[in-house]
Amino acid sequence: MASDIDDAPHGNGAAPPPELRFLKLLVTALAGTMIAGLITIIVLLVIRLPSVTAVRPNLPEHVVLPDGLTAEAVTFGRGWIAVVTDTEEILILDAETGALRQRVAIGGT
Repeated sequence: MASDIDDAPHGNGAAPPPELRFLKLLVTALAGTMIAGLITIIVLLVIRLPSVTAVRPNLPEHVVLPDGLTAEAVTFGRGWIAVVTDTEEILILDAETGALRQRVAIGGT
């Protein structure tokens, strides 16, 4: 008579209740949606982020660096341009003519 009290089906051949099947369907749909969203975010990040290659700064046309130096960073001020070179020195150039005003070595230990 204990089986009359318990309405939940027990056994290997019994089908789960409809609410449980619906819940299983919802969890499966949520997992699929999350996987699709994660793939979409990864694809957008790969497409939108710039490439890893280093971009060298563009100098004005009239500025020519001495001795074939390469610019690592450029700062523009009022009447001057500061260029950090690959030889670890800062060149202060005139903004109008591109003439070298000052050369500052970056000290290292």
